[in-house]
Amino acid sequence: MNHVVISGTGLYTPANSISNEELIASFNGYVQQYNADHAAEIASGALTALEESSVAFIEKASGIKSRHVMEKSGILDITRMVPRIPERSDDEPSIMCEMAVAAARQALERAGKSAADVDAVICAASNMQRSYPAIAVEVQSALGIAGYGYDINVACSSATFGIQAAVAAIQSGQARAVLVVNPEITSGHLNWRDRDSHFIFGDACTAILLERADLATSQHQFEIVGLKLKTQFSNNIRNNFGFLNRADESGIGQPDKLFRQQGRKVFKDVCPMAAAMITDTVAAADISINAVKRFWLHQANLNMNLLIARMILGRDATAEESPTILDTYANTSSAGSIIAFHKHQDDLAAGSVGVICSFGAGYSIGCVVVKKLG
Repeated sequence: MNHVVISGTGLYTPANSISNEELIASFNGYVQQYNADHAAEIASGALTALEESSVAFIEKASGIKSRHVMEKSGILDITRMVPRIPERSDDEPSIMCEMAVAAARQALERAGKSAADVDAVICAASNMQRSYPAIAVEVQSALGIAGYGYDINVACSSATFGIQAAVAAIQSGQARAVLVVNPEITSGHLNWRDRDSHFIFGDACTAILLERADLATSQHQFEIVGLKLKTQFSNNIRNNFGFLNRADESGIGQPDKLFRQQGRKVFKDVCPMAAAMITDTVAAADISINAVKRFWLHQANLNMNLLIARMILGRDATAEESPTILDTYANTSSAGSIIAFHKHQDDLAAGSVGVICSFGAGYSIGCVVVKKLG
């Protein structure tokens, strides 16, 4: 059976960024306008007045200070509060393909590989802009990769599930190298009018090149030494948008067609599940949890990550042990743990062990144990 390494990663970051201050100014402006427009109904008790928010609330609830987005003006426009991302013609590259190609080229360059070295592309993301043709096949074509491609969606765990699929293909001999891309335009499915969640998400795209260890030449190799996946059905994070929502009676823009969650239930359920998953996966790889130098956790909520690390280690993790990127990127769904890995790997010494862990809707959890090679 072939041994597998991660030999390169890439990151596409949108040029636009929205600070908490900008977001709150827009949100509170919307709230004030709504309450003024519906003053009579609110006074009669037919409607409940909306509550304003604050920067302090956002940072305490999530640890997020800003987020990158593909389009900014539409989100901040209180009469719209949806990004303006025009539909492209069939003859143009899709926006997800464009993001993925940019991140993929970085990963290939870092790995010292070309399209000719890759046999498969997996596009793993929480939302696809269309059902078919697969975004992965479009990326494959844009990069000039032979072989095959397909899309998968396991919400915030899409990237780690994509890694598992890539590892299986390489171990079996189906592919020499597999490119996993994670274009996340989470701003498009977020309800920017919801006080409890409008601040959560940002946009980004990551790419991971996995290949046979005996073919890898990169200076940045991480051997896959453990991998485990878990799903458990829950409605606590849900989005009902889909192809059965017809445009003329779709309900597009209605709350259940956008992201929604019961945050307290998610926090209570997922933290112990993720901590147990990490502990079990590390133990199955015959590694002591105390030997793990770095935890690249899903970047959804700072309080969740702090608690998960405390449950694993029996103490608070240091910033070096569990790096955070969600303060400036926010929750980028499946890309989050990979952004943390991409940005916080080069300082590790050869032989260091780390864990990439995602957790999200499903519930879904993916855990990948890696060891840095010299």
